[in-house]
Amino acid sequence: MTLEIQATLNTDDLTCIMFDMDNTLFDLVEAKIHACQEIVNYIGCGDALELFQYFRRPGYGFEDWNNIRDYILDMDVFSQSTYNECCKIYETEKLRAVSPYPNAISTIRELKKMGLKIAILTDAHSNNAKRRLEKTGFSQWLDALFCADITGSSKPSHQTFLFALEALDLQPCNTLFVGDSLRRDIAPSKALGMLTAYAAYGDRNNDTYKRSGTADPDVILNDISEVLDQFKPGKRV
Repeated sequence: MTLEIQATLNTDDLTCIMFDMDNTLFDLVEAKIHACQEIVNYIGCGDALELFQYFRRPGYGFEDWNNIRDYILDMDVFSQSTYNECCKIYETEKLRAVSPYPNAISTIRELKKMGLKIAILTDAHSNNAKRRLEKTGFSQWLDALFCADITGSSKPSHQTFLFALEALDLQPCNTLFVGDSLRRDIAPSKALGMLTAYAAYGDRNNDTYKRSGTADPDVILNDISEVLDQFKPGKRV
């Protein structure tokens, strides 16, 4: 579904673009489904999408290997060696499958050329984040990376956003946050006074954009490159 872009922002005072990572810069969901398929192939039973849903359950978390343990237990194929190999397959194949969204690298590069700081604020653990950013080629363009184990909290907590802002000596009004979740990215960053851009192209939880009060983004992006439309010649420097 294509969503209409909101009115052009006043970006004259922006000094930093802060991005969510997974499903904003690259499609982690598809990478995880690919990894789940390889696990199913290895154990010889089950369904990749069914296994993927185990990662979406409340409890362990979206990256926790205990989701794999539960699944192969439910499939009645558990052994310690099988579990160990499935975890290895999961991490190897997930990383192998992740790749930047179209136009993502070129967009980041253009923003850097404008003199903007580029930061990432993610709930991923720093070890996972660094591997994915290196694999996808984003690392060289970043000024800062903030992960849940660094900030000490997770989105949508305001504390994780405030930690990043303070570390970069930024005011919210000087920062644009780009993320794929209305609840976890857009609502808290907007509440703090940041400009917000909703990465609708990466939101795998909302089939239809609905107006939602404080979660209403300033801009809706159907492609990451549309961020650049906010910096037309003459609007900045």
